Amino acid sequence: MFTGIIEEIGTVERLEVGRRPHLLIIAAQRVLEDTQPGDSINVNGACLTVTQLSPRTFTVGLMPETLRRSNLGDLPPGEGVNLERSLTPQSRLGGHFVQGHVDGVGRIVAQRPELDALWVTISAPSEVMRYLVPQAYIAVDGVSLTVVEVAESAFSVSLVAYTRAHVTLPRKRVGDKVNLEVDVLARYVDKLLHPEREGLTLEFLAQHGFM
Repeated sequence: MFTGIIEEIGTVERLEVGRRPHLLIIAAQRVLEDTQPGDSINVNGACLTVTQLSPRTFTVGLMPETLRRSNLGDLPPGEGVNLERSLTPQSRLGGHFVQGHVDGVGRIVAQRPELDALWVTISAPSEVMRYLVPQAYIAVDGVSLTVVEVAESAFSVSLVAYTRAHVTLPRKRVGDKVNLEVDVLARYVDKLLHPEREGLTLEFLAQHGFM
């Protein structure tokens, strides 16, 4: 579990896809403190397990499903990535509960400054958009952000100056992909209100003795 408050921006050293397992090696500093093999680190919104450590890098394995559901397979050497270690019982929750499970990949469609803020508009698949309302939380490449506007197939967020200086999103361009994770509470509410999406119809319940 994570908060969506980025600890540092790491740098991709090497991506090895095509071997077994697929490997991603990232240079970092702060997140290496007290980290051990087997620990979880959120990389651009994906919860990954550390398999190897060196004084300046950590290595994570990438499952085929992770590559299918995220933008991690597109990362070139030198690319910056948002990093956050998992929560501890003593952690302060400055953002929202982020699981590190990518729900879909969005694409930046517009950026515009407004005084010291930066508005970013992101198109998203329907399985993500159905959970979004203004003022909802969303994790974009692992960053906890508040949804400001919602359209039919896109949403907008606004980044304050401090956030812009500590995450990778302002470095990206229109057309770039971003990993998206909706607030887990929205998922539970949706399941309660629309059980038919999980196959729990009135007919199913009656057939199994619940009515």
